[in-house]
Amino acid sequence: MPGENLSRDEARERAELLSVDGYDVALDLRSAVGESGDAIRTFRSLTTIRFRSASAGGSTFVDLLAPSVSAVTLNGAELDPKAVFDGSRITLESLAEGENVLVVDAQCAYSRTGEGMHRFVDPEDGEVYLYTQYEPADARRVFANFEQPDLKAPFRFEVTAPDGWTVWSNGAEEARDGDTWRFAETKPISTYITAVVAGPYHHVTDTYRRGDLEIPLGAMCRKGLAKHFDADDVFLITKQGLDFFHDNFDFPYPFGKYDQAFVPEYNLGAMENPGCVTFREEYIFRGKVTAAAYERRANVILHEMAHMWFGDLVTMEWWDDLWLKESFADFMGSFSMTEATRFTNGWVTFANNRKAWAYRADQLPSTHPITADIRDLEDAKLNFDGITYAKGAAVLKQLVAYAGRDAFLEGARRYFKRHAYGNTRLGDLLSVLEETSGRDLKAWSRSWLETSGVNSLTPLVTYDAEGRVTELAVLQEGDELRPHRVAVGLYRRDDEGALVRYARAEADVAGARTVVPELAGRERPELVLVNDDDLTYCKVRFDAGSLESLRAHLGDITDPLARALCWSALWNLTRDALMPARDFIALVLAHAGRESDIGVLQMLHSWSQTALVHYVVPAWREEGGRALAEGALAELRRAEPGSQHQLTWARFFASVASSDADFQLLEGLLEGSAKIDGLDVDQELRWALLSPLASHGRADEARIDAELARDDTASGKRHQVRCLASRPSEAVKAQAWAAVVESDALSNALVEATIAGFVQASQRELIAPYAAKYFDAIERVWTERSIQIGMDVVRGLYPGLQASPETLAATDAWLTAHESAAPALRRLVLEARDDLARALRAQGA
Repeated sequence: MPGENLSRDEARERAELLSVDGYDVALDLRSAVGESGDAIRTFRSLTTIRFRSASAGGSTFVDLLAPSVSAVTLNGAELDPKAVFDGSRITLESLAEGENVLVVDAQCAYSRTGEGMHRFVDPEDGEVYLYTQYEPADARRVFANFEQPDLKAPFRFEVTAPDGWTVWSNGAEEARDGDTWRFAETKPISTYITAVVAGPYHHVTDTYRRGDLEIPLGAMCRKGLAKHFDADDVFLITKQGLDFFHDNFDFPYPFGKYDQAFVPEYNLGAMENPGCVTFREEYIFRGKVTAAAYERRANVILHEMAHMWFGDLVTMEWWDDLWLKESFADFMGSFSMTEATRFTNGWVTFANNRKAWAYRADQLPSTHPITADIRDLEDAKLNFDGITYAKGAAVLKQLVAYAGRDAFLEGARRYFKRHAYGNTRLGDLLSVLEETSGRDLKAWSRSWLETSGVNSLTPLVTYDAEGRVTELAVLQEGDELRPHRVAVGLYRRDDEGALVRYARAEADVAGARTVVPELAGRERPELVLVNDDDLTYCKVRFDAGSLESLRAHLGDITDPLARALCWSALWNLTRDALMPARDFIALVLAHAGRESDIGVLQMLHSWSQTALVHYVVPAWREEGGRALAEGALAELRRAEPGSQHQLTWARFFASVASSDADFQLLEGLLEGSAKIDGLDVDQELRWALLSPLASHGRADEARIDAELARDDTASGKRHQVRCLASRPSEAVKAQAWAAVVESDALSNALVEATIAGFVQASQRELIAPYAAKYFDAIERVWTERSIQIGMDVVRGLYPGLQASPETLAATDAWLTAHESAAPALRRLVLEARDDLARALRAQGA
């Protein structure tokens, strides 16, 4: 029998045979608390599935990942669990035509990897918290089911929990008998969006009202975070989002209540479980953060809310069309945020942050069309990437410009009504958009959704003797030349020295060269910005004159979106080895201090660190590091006291600190002997200041443990583990490596923290011996550990800091010797190899 990696062909075959009428799932979670003498802590999972078979005598299987099964009954006949259960599937033979009833009584395992029923023990007070996370296929770790998105069904959950706990699920609480909670039956939904949250959570309630519609709202977090929980702001964004989607979708929120649980050790940003959305608890801020952090949280809240329609109400048939939910939710998150909340500059963040993720993913060897070829569940897990999310969203943004906003939203409304509680493919969406826009979208789809890669658009300008534009053309490069709706902006300095736009024209770029006649006759610009206003998805290039203007005057651009687009384009030039990385760092040092958008500033800090660690020539790293640290400290002292810019520069300074004087200042800020006017050194900032001291050998284990004593919380524990693993010691590195690679004792969050501490740019020589160990270990790790931990290890421990042709050769040797390794594992290694090859090319520039 095939194993746990369900293939698309198997899912199609099963869907042709079966339909599902409903699930009744009873979970007994009382075993979550107290001592457990078993090697694996388990809970009882009793599932009844009512389903129909298209033919008599057929066979199929039910998915279940569980340590043991106590009983299996099909249509009243008891089956031998040992004969029908192989650890991942229960084989069902001799199905009845029409109605069938399956009952599975199993012992399922609590998770420490964030997959399935995750169990967390709060170090602060010893309380236990549970939550589920399934996408794409981990519901089978909690109850027996047909684990594929097109076999939707109604669900009824019953949960018995420890005394004093509260339990939530997708449906509203219907009844409670002692410690047993019963929840209302859901609408037909897919298995991967069912949910259970249970524990002594802090719980806040509110209500959304709109005419006759009333939606109960809830928000939960661990008790230890309650003092930091700004539920009022969460509810504000929630209500603004519900207003926006009801105004534009003409389909009332279909899932009753709307709970939002902020949970510990979460692998994702959030998950769109209808009626019971889960978020990583890091969106509850323990200290002072910038407006960008609140904007990110608002975007995620609205992204998940958009899924209630795109993904939950209407669901893709198979993971090939994952974009039908993720691209739309990513687009709608920014769209609704800019129109309905206080974060009106959301498209700036989208252009600068989300699209950077897309550009990177679209240039990897694993790039794929937005509508991808997903052969199995391992493929699906890896396709939650920058293409499916951010590129897809950028392409939809372009579609809105191409087809029109009204036509796009009317298409969405028809899509929901036509396919409510059903499953769809690409053609189902295109057909309604063609109806509402009057455009043939098949060619557009072939160019944008069914091919991969990113185009570059470069202006080519000629001038007459008086310096006026005689012709402005846009040159397009790329393997697939696509239609682009673009705006081209011309900029020059005004009397006050601000670089402002004085002319703009929109054009449909097609083919290798497109002339924009509307700009002929204009005075010579200092800057030509292709894709002004960020209407399309492309890499922007500059003519020589524009590039020189940016070197001198980038900070003088007054429009935040135009400035963000220029920064993004310059970063792409750096990544593509068309601009020396030290030049990019020089631009950051010259102009970042004037950047008003805090999210853009944070991206500039991240990019400049990447440039320093990976893209500059090794001989210049020390000098470049000193320059960044000196520049960061100057901006920190220059920033307005108490401002978010001051906080951002403080964190960046700590991350690039390199001299004795730098470290002495960090120590002084921690001890209180040094002060910077207005800088509040709260607990989160303390960890940021301590981290470089640990990695440079200036904070030992006792000092790190003392900080944990000040902050003996779940967050503090993660910081401590990272700092401990970052110390520059052979013994420390050996211990950290063993904890992650040779043992499965650590939770997912502590695996992530240990890897982050292990890999330090200042310790290249110290961790060099682990390059060979990495290639020896990764196939075993991939086979033995969960896919989430496998991904963390393979990505996080790749020896990219050993930036040499020898590391490339070692990677190639592994790929050659392991051609039969799991395709998902090979993909991760290929992606890491590509990042390294890109770094070497950038160093060569």
